[in-house]
Amino acid sequence: MRELLPGQIVTIPSLFTGGLCKRYVSFLEKLPLTTTSGVPKRGEAVRVNDRYQIDDPLFAERLWSSTGLKELVLADMDAAEHAPAERWGGRVLGLNPNIRIYRYKPGHYFDQHYDESNNLLFPGSPATPARTTWTLLLYLTSAATGCVGGETVFYPDGPIISKKAAKAQPGPEPISVSLETGMCLLHKHGRDCMLHEGREVTAGEKWVIRSDLCVAR
Repeated sequence: MRELLPGQIVTIPSLFTGGLCKRYVSFLEKLPLTTTSGVPKRGEAVRVNDRYQIDDPLFAERLWSSTGLKELVLADMDAAEHAPAERWGGRVLGLNPNIRIYRYKPGHYFDQHYDESNNLLFPGSPATPARTTWTLLLYLTSAATGCVGGETVFYPDGPIISKKAAKAQPGPEPISVSLETGMCLLHKHGRDCMLHEGREVTAGEKWVIRSDLCVAR
């Protein structure tokens, strides 16, 4: 794990190999993806991309248990005192079975927004009341595969109201995370979510698998 911002942003390089990412893209592009309208609901950010969504507990469990992700997260919890509450927000159960697939073509982007936390029943016998605490983004493409743009950018100080205000009281620089094929990006969401955006893709395609880290309520 690489901690880009303590308690907020973590990356895991090469969670998937390049070859595996290529096979996933070949499969995912055959799914019936739906293009967002680009006209947001009241209070939502503008998003223009193609997406597919499915509840798939088996896939979520394999992504959690068969990639090294589980070992990394649980080892991180064991490495520091009170780590579950301080970092992940509680006793980690696994990944949200609600899996979302995103494809960004040239001209597609996701404007500045916050990710909300959601309550759910985590699959099991019996099911466990859970909530999501961190967003998981798994990048399947990058500049190495021809994708230009599409960086995920975080704004530590929130939205900039005007250039004049920014000059008068400069804050921390935005944190830009470039795409890496097979890299997993985890960032805290819910009440403590940082304002962030998916920059416009100008060439190629950006493919992302999205889920969330779930903890017991």
